[in-house]
Amino acid sequence: HGAKLVSAMQKKAPSLFFCGMGGDALRRAGVRIVVEASELTVVGITEVFVKIPAILKGRAKIKKLLITLKPDLLILIDFPDFNLHIAAIAKKLDIPVLYYISPQIWAWRQGRVKRISRLVGHMAVILPFEQRFYKEHDVPVTFVGHPLLDENLPAAEPDMNVGPNIPTVIGLVPGSRDIEIIRHLPVMLDSANILTERLGQVTFIISQAPSVKRERIQAVIEGHHLRAKVEVISDGVAKVFERCDAIVAASGTVTLQAAIYGIPMVIIYKVSPVSAWLGKALIRVPNVGLVNLVAGRELVPEFLQENATGDNIARAIQNMLKDEEEFNHLKHQLITLRDMLGGGGASERVADLALQMLTR
Repeated sequence: HGAKLVSAMQKKAPSLFFCGMGGDALRRAGVRIVVEASELTVVGITEVFVKIPAILKGRAKIKKLLITLKPDLLILIDFPDFNLHIAAIAKKLDIPVLYYISPQIWAWRQGRVKRISRLVGHMAVILPFEQRFYKEHDVPVTFVGHPLLDENLPAAEPDMNVGPNIPTVIGLVPGSRDIEIIRHLPVMLDSANILTERLGQVTFIISQAPSVKRERIQAVIEGHHLRAKVEVISDGVAKVFERCDAIVAASGTVTLQAAIYGIPMVIIYKVSPVSAWLGKALIRVPNVGLVNLVAGRELVPEFLQENATGDNIARAIQNMLKDEEEFNHLKHQLITLRDMLGGGGASERVADLALQMLTR
């Protein structure tokens, strides 16, 4: 999403210079990378402790960059616990801040909105209910739409290709981090074994994210008593969507991506027991899946922590597949989320906001 924003800004103002923290996509877009984002990313509350040295080192590098370069604009993207520290540094240096892709403060730790109000010049949000939240707290905000809708999407009328005589293909999308593979893929493979026993002719496709090595996935597969027919593909999750009737996915942006493709799904997620315990105490929303949050109700099943079992997942997939009419109705409901997400052009709208802040 950052790379698309950079490209949109460069088209409007070719003389701009970009540097900061990111990965290969931003590097290909022409950004000079000072800190590799992959060295700092982590999911979970307790899991962050092992990353503290890298996070502190990364923060020091960015602070030095802001002091020495004194950029005309700081654009922050998600990653709140790191980025809000950087925003505080920028505030002291009188550098304007545009925050693109909001922290999920509407879900937990809502008190952070006061800090955002002090430190951030403008919020560019990608979910419709986020705009309402920030307006209620008097934070300058623009709903720009979701950048996933900037991609080449399939037709708004999904294929109705599931029937009693058609082989079923199920996608398994365990996540983009090693710890997510370790926690999610085994229970997904459990469900694959169960569904193979119950349905017979089923193929399972595991989506390998670019940030995950094939050896990590293969190690989990080889350590499993696998009876299901499984293949691994690494050429993008969209390729999984094109081939699958339904998916089992780790909670995250990929579930929203599947929804706008009209792919029915089961959402799962597992973190450490301590992170789960703290999460239950802090989270203020009834669902964790973005699909369900945008829909405003539980449109697709969610299984978290100890409920994320092979048997629960398999049962939910079976329930989806057993009624063709209901299955196709779910596809239609998922496709309609596109309208709620604001249509295409998010990167262009954020680029215009950024350039307005620069000209001020």
